[in-house]
Amino acid sequence: MTARAPVDRDRPASVSFLGAAELLTPPRGGLDHLRGADANAQRLQSGDLFVRDGRIAGPRAEPDAELVVDASGMTILPGLVDCHTHLPFAGWRASEYERKLRGVPYEQISREGGGIASSARALRESSDEAILAQSRALAREMLEHGTTAFECKSGYGLSREGELRALALAAGLDVPQTTTITALLAHAVPPGHSAEGWMEEVAAMVPALEALPRVTALDIFVESIAFGTDDLRRMGELARGAGLDLRAHAEQLSTMRSIGVAVEQGARSVDHLSQIHPDDVGALGGAQCAAVLLPGAEFLGAEGRAPARALLDAGAILVLATDLNPGTSPVLSLPLVIGLAVRLYGLSTREALAATTLNAAWVLRRHRELGSIEPGKRADLVLLDGPAEQIAYRFGRNPVAAVFIDGRPVHVRPDAQWRLRRR
Repeated sequence: MTARAPVDRDRPASVSFLGAAELLTPPRGGLDHLRGADANAQRLQSGDLFVRDGRIAGPRAEPDAELVVDASGMTILPGLVDCHTHLPFAGWRASEYERKLRGVPYEQISREGGGIASSARALRESSDEAILAQSRALAREMLEHGTTAFECKSGYGLSREGELRALALAAGLDVPQTTTITALLAHAVPPGHSAEGWMEEVAAMVPALEALPRVTALDIFVESIAFGTDDLRRMGELARGAGLDLRAHAEQLSTMRSIGVAVEQGARSVDHLSQIHPDDVGALGGAQCAAVLLPGAEFLGAEGRAPARALLDAGAILVLATDLNPGTSPVLSLPLVIGLAVRLYGLSTREALAATTLNAAWVLRRHRELGSIEPGKRADLVLLDGPAEQIAYRFGRNPVAAVFIDGRPVHVRPDAQWRLRRR
């Protein structure tokens, strides 16, 4: 179960977007996701858009709509979906970034008590109010960059009580966006435990998830400093038993050959893939398992580079996300991630947009309602102040002029206020 964006009593009953220079629509209706050539076949064409009662009604705008938006010169996109973040968390780890710049490997920082353990201490020592205040502020900034739906993770609890607290905080995060929650119960091996022993603790925690709203998936960090492929199999068993999706941080720092195991276990996604073995790319080609790439972590963490083009050519469901976290990717802007992906991976703008809209919504099982501009879907929309290609070209600039959730304007940049006219 996922949270719906709150419906404002002042939500306009109808909205007409007039004269958009570009309107992003899928190559055909009813697609669950966009593989291969379908991503590039998305249409960016001029036109109008009509919204009624928070739902996309079609291209025929009504001049007497309650709210009229002058979209001339603008691009209308589906709301951006961030399917991999580590909210909520406490504090930041800027000093670790400087150490990494001086050549200290992340594995060494982690073994010396930094990394995940550092964020676990910060979470433990922070009040609920402080954590939620930081998370709300970050969510607001994400909204201003066009993110209308995102995933939250636990993972910094590193104890049964800590993980359940983190999940409860995620459930209590009151923001305009749609949120889903992933229980990253196997993020790091807590002190005093073996990986196998901690997986027993994980198994004991899973029944308690039924009482927490919006938890949709279990997640595991498969890595030399964390958990192995046998633990991934065990997590798959736990996920199936609880009726949850399986997700995995995979092939980030070293080549663990975990992709075949993840696909075998029915994983919804494998995330990172900076060190994926070339022979494992094909396994994702026809699988119902998305390849979630996190270029912010690669750029800031000096990791390898995921083979985005090879994954696309193999037919994988390619997804991009921020990996927003206090250590390896303190990045919250999906337009920035799109810019990185176009430059580092050689993606087209359309391919990057597919990876941050419909494909990302598919990972969160929200693709029936979010992720594309189609009649009947919820009117989560982003208005850019210029052509879509400028997202990557004008790297680092935020091009988002306005954001609508459920047909309601939730963010309008001051210089774009004149474009909205209520009747």
